[in-house]
Amino acid sequence: MNNKQTLLRKLPAIDKLLSDPQLRDAGEDIPQSLVLEAAQKTIDALRQSILQHPDQTGTLDLSIPGVAAEAAATARRLSEPSLQPVINATGTLLHTNLGRAPLSDAALDAVIEVSRGYSNLEFDLEQGERGHRYQHLEDLLCRLTGAEAATVVNNNAGAVLLALSAMASGKEAIVSRGELVEIGGAFRIPDVMAAGGVTLREVGTTNKTHLRDYRNAIGDETGLLLKVHTSNYRIVGFSSSVPASDLVGLGEEFGLPVLEDLGSGMLLDLTDAGLPREPTVRETVAAGIDVVTFSGDKLLGGPQAGLIVGKRAAIETIRRHPLARALRIDKMTLAALDATLRCYLDPELALQQLPVLQMLQLPAQTLRRRCQSLATRIRGALGDRADLTVIPETSRIGGGALPLTELPGYAVALSTTQMTADQLAAGLRRQQPPIVGRIQDDRLLLNPRTLQAKDTGKIVTALSNLLGQP
Repeated sequence: MNNKQTLLRKLPAIDKLLSDPQLRDAGEDIPQSLVLEAAQKTIDALRQSILQHPDQTGTLDLSIPGVAAEAAATARRLSEPSLQPVINATGTLLHTNLGRAPLSDAALDAVIEVSRGYSNLEFDLEQGERGHRYQHLEDLLCRLTGAEAATVVNNNAGAVLLALSAMASGKEAIVSRGELVEIGGAFRIPDVMAAGGVTLREVGTTNKTHLRDYRNAIGDETGLLLKVHTSNYRIVGFSSSVPASDLVGLGEEFGLPVLEDLGSGMLLDLTDAGLPREPTVRETVAAGIDVVTFSGDKLLGGPQAGLIVGKRAAIETIRRHPLARALRIDKMTLAALDATLRCYLDPELALQQLPVLQMLQLPAQTLRRRCQSLATRIRGALGDRADLTVIPETSRIGGGALPLTELPGYAVALSTTQMTADQLAAGLRRQQPPIVGRIQDDRLLLNPRTLQAKDTGKIVTALSNLLGQP
């Protein structure tokens, strides 16, 4: 007890701490409120350490300069934005935790240009009166997909929720049991349906659903037929599902609309890039589906958004629903999405300018050469402090898209006697900018498929900071 009291009395007072030159200097660049908060947090943390672990406080520096140095470091951390750019060295293209699709230069330029001042977001320049924000995208989306009408909300889960609420609230939606997917963050299709006031009616089995299953389930309470593209998992083996065109025919027979959630919607056939054959949005619309929803920030390569295209009557019903306003996109998303979609007017331009499509097309041998170059630069900076090997490594699409697809390539495998792989990965995450790699077999892997040209030098600098010069 005496030891505790002795140590607690040594803690400097806040006013004396703030008078230390280290905190005074920090206050020149950091708001004074954050400096004060940092000083208080530092003292509180030291007090708790003394009270809870008095036998482990022998190495604590309780002098004013020592505590001020810790408080100054805390103040700098508090002043930094929580959301910051990171270097993605995982090889996963649409890494949900790292923000999914990086935007093209055209999309970034459009965001800056529209955001720096005012815009005609909801103003008709020809008529001189109020307009509608989605008019900026509708013609473009219809041209690219063949749909009669289109609208956009803030994400695809919101698009599905809005469409269900507008088209089948208070009624049943029939869906195959094998399509009751769970998307990121534990959000499930049944939960989205319930939130939209729609009753789930499951048909078929996990691996097999037939058209007769839908037909037998149709009744007076049926509001629509729902098809969900299983973009984030696959059922293989003894399985079958009902084609969209067959569901359309059944819907027409009973006067029921058909809604299909494509998830990661594709505007181009990317089989030439090594991807499996997937229905494009245009093909799905051509099958006669009333409403098709898909994401903007997956294989489309744009900002987070939920795109809704289809038949005019259904889209008008969706637009008029009160949720449409709650889920609307802002001017920055609209500008980025418009610029992204315009690339698709020329498919070759899209393949050249959209980062996700560029990364998809990278040949394995190109990635091997990039790995060899990266390994050479790291070796030059670290000497024998690191063991470096170029190894075959496959990349994943990520973001709940094409889960079975593996893109062949290479990675740099890095290990060092100074740190474990976990310590090395943690150290790189603390750098500026943070670097996120992948650990495998007690080695840190750096996959160049998701690296930009400017990232190589930053990785070398970060490793030099961690491991020191040779």
